[in-house]
Amino acid sequence: STISKYSLKTSLLQLECHFTWVLLKKHVSLEALEETILDHIKFLAKYEIRDYNLLSYVNHLKNSNEEALRNLEKAEEAIQKCYPDEIARRSLVTWGNYAWIYYHMQRYEEAQTYVSKVENVCKKLSNSAHEKIQLPEIYAEQGWALLRFGRHYYERARNCFEIALKSEPNNADFSAGYAIAMYRLKSNSRWYGGGVRPCLEALKRAVELNPMDTTFMGLLALELQQLNRANEGERYIEEGLQKTPDFPVFLRHAANFYRKKGQVNKAMEILQKALALTPNAVTLHHQIGLCYRFKVLQLKKTRYPSQEEMENLIQLAIFHFKTVIDKKPVFFSAYCDLAGTYAIDKRYEEAEEIYQKVLQRNDLACDERQEIYFNYGHFQQFHMKSESKAIKYYIECLKMETDSYQKKRCSEAVETLLKQKIESGLGDANDIGTLALVHKLNGKKQEAIEWYEEAIALDPNNEEYLNALTELRLSM
Repeated sequence: STISKYSLKTSLLQLECHFTWVLLKKHVSLEALEETILDHIKFLAKYEIRDYNLLSYVNHLKNSNEEALRNLEKAEEAIQKCYPDEIARRSLVTWGNYAWIYYHMQRYEEAQTYVSKVENVCKKLSNSAHEKIQLPEIYAEQGWALLRFGRHYYERARNCFEIALKSEPNNADFSAGYAIAMYRLKSNSRWYGGGVRPCLEALKRAVELNPMDTTFMGLLALELQQLNRANEGERYIEEGLQKTPDFPVFLRHAANFYRKKGQVNKAMEILQKALALTPNAVTLHHQIGLCYRFKVLQLKKTRYPSQEEMENLIQLAIFHFKTVIDKKPVFFSAYCDLAGTYAIDKRYEEAEEIYQKVLQRNDLACDERQEIYFNYGHFQQFHMKSESKAIKYYIECLKMETDSYQKKRCSEAVETLLKQKIESGLGDANDIGTLALVHKLNGKKQEAIEWYEEAIALDPNNEEYLNALTELRLSM
């Protein structure tokens, strides 16, 4: 080919599109993501340009470039329908994706054609050929794509929407993306340490600017519930159910609201309705599983629970959690939910198998691994009655750098366990040394020193304790 592949690649890397936004497939389950986008197109046609663009990228990641091209054609049709007066400006991301897909198909001439189309528009828009084009709607489209790729991307998504909003503070779409990014970062930080962000204001603004998209009413209601303002929140849920009784995204938030309120039957009704509309939505299966598990635990508290009903509810919970893991293997908390349900049913071997499966994953983020260590420790302590194994996994969690809610829970669990043993007179030097280590890992140096001294009194030649003590004293 006359076009140098090298210079083409250089030009491609300058484009603003899904291929240059560093969206890694290891962070998502492509099947589940594809389902989500298709459901979104079905129920929210007004976002189809960016949905088809993202879908084409997902097709490419699944090695179906022909299908990717078909979806880019659909994006182009939507652009002509929605923005007849600014087709070129609105096509930059779509054309960028075209260029990359043709490049991967080794159709370099066509790739070059699309690169040139983008470059020509950018010249007209920015008066200078060398500047990268900085359009607010492109930042927003990047933000939406980042949100779809999961929690590793929320911070970047928020930044994209912030930049877009600087140009157009009253833009409904930018405000919507910003609110979702803030909401997700906040629920991330609630679980995983980190500061809480002003997410309530962002959600209120999104509701005000997007009166027809009830997604934000649902999130605002959940946020108010979290702030112990559930009555206020419920008004938004009721309004949303009237406005969009058949919109699965809203129904999911409404069900979540009622489940957290303890109205599990109402939540179940809503979830079944949503599932009928979008039968492959992973999050719905997860929520339904949680509802069944809640019912199991409620039934267990009654005096003479019906074994048959119990067995039935457990089977249903297991079925839905398994569906989640099959469809979306990176949905890590669902592994703990499934294993925990097996444990309630005393099916310990199956629970152990699920824990082992997830502990062997090497694509867990720090805080996800901590959550699994906590749950596995809890399983060992209360179901398998193995205190030593429980302690081992609680400590594995404490050794990890990230400060998270799970780390705090591990710390409390292991301290309680060791102190009970020591105070009941069953504790040996090893237990006391372990408690010293817990204090050391938690940064409580003075307490650690005192416990190490006690351990050494019982086991004077233990090198590990002696070294730890010396190191702590030097660091004080």
